[in-house]
Amino acid sequence: MALQISATNPEHPALLLELPWDVPLEEWPEEYLVPLPRGISRHVVRYSRAGDEVIAVKELAERPALREYDMLRDLDRLGIPSVDPLAVVTGRTDASGAPLESVLVTRHLGGSMPYRSMFETTMRPATMHRLMDALAVLLVRLHLAGFAWGDCSLSNTLFRRDAGAYAAYLVDAETGDLHPQLSQGQREYDLDLARVNISGELLDLEASGALHPSVDPIEFGTEICARYRGLWDELTRASVYPAGKYHYIERRIRRLNDLGFDVAEMQIEHASNGDTVSFVPKVVDAGHHQRQLLRLTGLDTEENQARRLLNDLESWMATQDDYAPGDPLGARPEVLAHRWVREVFRPTVRAVPVELRGAMDPAEIYHQLLEHRWYLSERAQHDIGLDAVVEDYIENILPTARKTLQPTAE
Repeated sequence: MALQISATNPEHPALLLELPWDVPLEEWPEEYLVPLPRGISRHVVRYSRAGDEVIAVKELAERPALREYDMLRDLDRLGIPSVDPLAVVTGRTDASGAPLESVLVTRHLGGSMPYRSMFETTMRPATMHRLMDALAVLLVRLHLAGFAWGDCSLSNTLFRRDAGAYAAYLVDAETGDLHPQLSQGQREYDLDLARVNISGELLDLEASGALHPSVDPIEFGTEICARYRGLWDELTRASVYPAGKYHYIERRIRRLNDLGFDVAEMQIEHASNGDTVSFVPKVVDAGHHQRQLLRLTGLDTEENQARRLLNDLESWMATQDDYAPGDPLGARPEVLAHRWVREVFRPTVRAVPVELRGAMDPAEIYHQLLEHRWYLSERAQHDIGLDAVVEDYIENILPTARKTLQPTAE
């Protein structure tokens, strides 16, 4: 059988032909290899270069190679964070004509590291928790898409930090199966496999002296399962909100925030019986909201203010007719954000008389108004408009706040 390269891009076969396919992967000369950290694997895996791209090359039998190639393409179409499949190389033989195993070629995810490598270094507790949350997000997204991984581990997961966001990516889909929907039993089985694999790898690192003493292998695996269940329950429970119950949506966003997750994307579907809301979660670094709000709106705020304002911005954008994430014909987030500043943020802040604002800057005023709207809406059990919120805030909250801040006479 002649050498055959099946690729997703017409340019890749020509670039891949330059690699020594007649040599077993573990014997490839150093000149073809790129030294990057790898997790443990049942197969021989090496990093190489094809043109300007760094690629991961995995040697395995032809049938599982083709199956994993197709599976990764399916995950890519579903928008699941995973490595990009580039090609499958079959029909390999060595110089004497003896058959060699096929090869799966994927694109190396720039700036990423295997989760296992991350635990071989000293990490701050906050970073460790974000790694945990990012892995929980990945598992939830896979299960929502109907994908049972079957082999989640620290070695089969890549970690990447991008513009303050923490994300986990699937690397190995060899044992995975895609279904229309996963049952609770399938999810729990997959989750238990993940717990055992993750704790097992951490115990292995601990035995070798490479794991930081602050990491408890058993507790870490168990906590990922707990984070997964909390996020799954919050994302999948029924959420049809009747008209005039905007604060219910805000309540769900707050619960996600309390779980340690932010909203990467929110979609609202309008129907006669109410609005159905879906969320895509993400994990972010400290200061991310501040930078994101500044980039989108030009507003320079404190981190907690920025998070609150971004939640309001995201909720408002989801109600706009031209809001279409991922659609090139939809309005860009920057355009919608500046519209929000012009039509919502500034008019609301200006409604509070300057002489009553005290030392509060515009961002703090708006933040306080959002908190007051939340309180009034919860008390009334229906949405309270910003105009009514401003009026009540000026009449009932600001006078008390100003008295508290005024110095007492000696």
